[in-house]
Amino acid sequence: MGPEPALPMFTFVFNEIVCSLSIDTFSIVLRFSTAAWCCHSVMLIKKVGDELMNEFIQVLQYLGEEEDMQVVVEPDMYTRLAKSHPHFGFVHTYDENEVNRLGECVDFVACLGGDGVILHASHLFGEVIPPVICFHLGSLGFLTNHLFSEYRQALRNVIYGCADTSPCSIPDSFSAGVLITLRMRLLCEVMRKGQEAPVQSYEVLNEVVVDRGASPYLTNIECLERGRMITRVQADGIILATPTGSTAYSVAAGGSMVHPNVPAMLITPICPHSLTFRPVVLPDYADVELKIPEGSRSTGWVSFDGRERRELCAGDSVRVRMSRHPVPTISKEDQTGDWFHSLEKCFGWNERLQQKPLD
Repeated sequence: MGPEPALPMFTFVFNEIVCSLSIDTFSIVLRFSTAAWCCHSVMLIKKVGDELMNEFIQVLQYLGEEEDMQVVVEPDMYTRLAKSHPHFGFVHTYDENEVNRLGECVDFVACLGGDGVILHASHLFGEVIPPVICFHLGSLGFLTNHLFSEYRQALRNVIYGCADTSPCSIPDSFSAGVLITLRMRLLCEVMRKGQEAPVQSYEVLNEVVVDRGASPYLTNIECLERGRMITRVQADGIILATPTGSTAYSVAAGGSMVHPNVPAMLITPICPHSLTFRPVVLPDYADVELKIPEGSRSTGWVSFDGRERRELCAGDSVRVRMSRHPVPTISKEDQTGDWFHSLEKCFGWNERLQQKPLD
């Protein structure tokens, strides 16, 4: 037997700091090759409404006053803070024209709430998104593995790149860094009948759904892959999900649960009028088109991560393929450990009374 192949290692510059990205079969680790690494700006997001306002202010003060960081918040929150805490000189915001440049100005994103806050962060950063750390303050929280009670140490690990990366077991590498999970997104383009260019495009973290809306008829959808007909869908709708989204709407419709590191795209029907239409998993390089045929009795409706709902008329379609811009979420333990912990915590996965031994 020959020597084991070397693990892939990529070196790049992140905000003028030289970093390395190490990838093995199990883990992805962002490591900093200099002790001078330190984050300087962070975007802080919380769930909508007045809930969690005290926790938000608590984290905001810690980041700005104790860690001397510049904190970016959303415009409505900035207006609110300007009235209630005008002395927060470290708080900044942006306008609509600067949304596309947020990825250039923010070192990482901190989310307070549930999974919906992460989906909002994904929507906010249309393309490149910095690492995201999520604190569980919502209801289900499948993607929020960090405890709010430990927010100080968790944030310090990110700011100074000092998390324990020993679970990745990559030899001859730097000791400082953070464990991340690169969560695949889908690039979705809405195509109108007779037009060659898309009229809208979206990047989704969970799923894109085409359904019948308020119509009493089943949807009639043609499913194509690179122009080749796969099947015709007659159902309440169809879901194209990422591995991250496999534990959301897709699993409720009977789809498989897929680890986020698996490069795949899931096709899950919603109440199909067929006993043989089972969910399938495609490779991540699949290029799928969902089209409303000319003879359809009704229109269809498409939504992207549960938002931006659009009507699809006869001849319209939505083209779906893997995005070049994944969402890097910061792990608490490691990618596999976090995922199984969420399965047990949120779904009670495989909970059963232990079988008693024979006497």
